[in-house]
Amino acid sequence: MNDKIQSRLISDYNYVASLGYTVLGVFLQGSQNYNLSYSGSDIDTKAIILPTFEDFCLNKKPVSTTLILPSNEHIDLKDIRLMHECFRKQNINFIEILFTKYRYMNPMFESLYQPMFDHSEDIAHYNNFAAVNCIAGMVFEKRKALCHPYEGLKDKIEKYGYDNKQLHHILRCEEFLKRYINGVPYAECLIPTRPKDLIEVKASYIYSKDEAVEMADNIVEIVKDVKQKYMDTHTPVINKMAEKVMNDTLVNVLKKNFMIEMEGNNE
Repeated sequence: MNDKIQSRLISDYNYVASLGYTVLGVFLQGSQNYNLSYSGSDIDTKAIILPTFEDFCLNKKPVSTTLILPSNEHIDLKDIRLMHECFRKQNINFIEILFTKYRYMNPMFESLYQPMFDHSEDIAHYNNFAAVNCIAGMVFEKRKALCHPYEGLKDKIEKYGYDNKQLHHILRCEEFLKRYINGVPYAECLIPTRPKDLIEVKASYIYSKDEAVEMADNIVEIVKDVKQKYMDTHTPVINKMAEKVMNDTLVNVLKKNFMIEMEGNNE
């Protein structure tokens, strides 16, 4: 599996580069990062791309899109400026790429971006209130999606009444929130304490619709209470180290990218 993932990272890197983008790096996202993959799990990635000097100067809209491969697996493309904003918002789905052991970096920028990985815990704790809001928000969002017949899920909803993957996300994020609040390192929070149970929920339908809905509703109420108690007993804290690392890294990477581009234009 390790070789398969690494091969995909390289393939995705080359594919995104072939579209004309300057790629900073490609990172594994999703279940493999949480020890929650099984035989039917997709391999999805995120690619951080760099803007051209012209696009930067003209303030053109930064790229943020998803490429769907023939296998129905995904590559999420995100301009580095937007990616760093996502880090500041403390979204788990973005923060996780700072912790994954599966990444493929552009060698021209790898050393400049290394501080982001060296200070991943600082960045993951950049804003405690944003983190708690985000983690709780994911639970609420997944509860709304639990029984919704989204395109591609209609057959599943008609057959079972709910989407088992949404239920597993609800369970995972509840535990994540509690462990985060209790001071467990972020790298450990990403790995559930009972992965086999979550994989069973995600890979099959062990609960009826009524059981799944009742479980999800109970978790929503628990998460609301946990979040409120945290907000009532803590104050917002901005991690200055993380702020400096993110800002310095962004400037250094863009500066080098623009210098390379201009030197190439002068040849």
